[in-house]
Amino acid sequence: MSQTIKAAIVGTGFIGPAHLEALRRLPNVEVVALCEVTQELANEKAKVLGIARAYTFDEMLKHNDIDVVHICTPNFLHFAQAKAVLESEKHVICEKPLAVKIEEAEELVKIASATGLVNAVHFNLRYYPMVRQMKTMREKGDLGKVYSVMGSYLQDWLFFQTDYNWRLEPDKSGDSRAIADIGSHLLDITEYVTGLKITEVMADFSTVHKTRLKPLKAIETYSDTKLQASDYAEVPINTEDHATVLLRFDNGSKGSITVSQVSAGRKNRLNIEIAGSKSNFEFNSERPNELWIGKREKANEVLMKDPGLTYPEASALISFPGGHNEGFPDTSKQMFKEVYAAIASGKQPENPSFPTFASGLRELIISERIVESNKKQAWVKI
Repeated sequence: MSQTIKAAIVGTGFIGPAHLEALRRLPNVEVVALCEVTQELANEKAKVLGIARAYTFDEMLKHNDIDVVHICTPNFLHFAQAKAVLESEKHVICEKPLAVKIEEAEELVKIASATGLVNAVHFNLRYYPMVRQMKTMREKGDLGKVYSVMGSYLQDWLFFQTDYNWRLEPDKSGDSRAIADIGSHLLDITEYVTGLKITEVMADFSTVHKTRLKPLKAIETYSDTKLQASDYAEVPINTEDHATVLLRFDNGSKGSITVSQVSAGRKNRLNIEIAGSKSNFEFNSERPNELWIGKREKANEVLMKDPGLTYPEASALISFPGGHNEGFPDTSKQMFKEVYAAIASGKQPENPSFPTFASGLRELIISERIVESNKKQAWVKI
């Protein structure tokens, strides 16, 4: 492998350019290629984003100088593309979910293990410094025994009936939407921070908009494009706008999460509160530089992000001094730092610090059991 690691990005919706921006902040990494569904679109996007080479996916795989591929495409493409990347002997970073079926994710885990290539799933929200701080505090005994977990992930980008995206279509996104899209992040953080495993789930879904008005022209995620009434077609919606899930953990404790993409004013609010026998932790992603620490016998605390005040494990994810805020774009940069260190070594670490294909499989299993629970209206074992 060359001294400079050369990357390609597949997909240029919302998250592809986010990967690009994060990679451009890392030393010895160069994004040399971009892929889209047609050569014409690839050329157009590469020019806008300042990337030298533009390809379709199959054409990109033929180029041996590309070391790693970032898959940032709709969910239904992840399995086939990740498999093809591994078979072309390139490292791969895939957006979540890893696949839309458990069997597909299991196959990817096996292939990745057999090749020894670096594989990662973009659960970047683990990489807020204060999330790492909570995990480290729990490991060092500052939380005590975990009593309960309460979490929510709220957004409003699908609040209106006219809000539309490919994620609303099960043939592209899978059988779950809110849980698979944002709930997966919350569930990943829950197990990551607590060190516990979810063993049973009880779910209840609701679809607020039974039909939506689908634009007859392309609109990108989170865009605010205004259309006329004649620009829409009414279509039925079969996936959840909102979900509530009860959780049971392997230490006997309980928890609950709520996810919604129709909560007005909540732009991207992941909130998790973990109650322990010594303290209570609360983290809110819309205020990511703060960690609330609750106490019974003395005043509560708000720990501000500061590499001089956090544990070294959390300080490793901080690039600026206290008082200099860091946020969502920094989570991808910090995750890619760890992944690209592994790529520089040429193989997957024995005990990776970053979320892997196995992590993606785990979250897909949990999400599938949640969907099953909602259908049965009963507790389902993981």
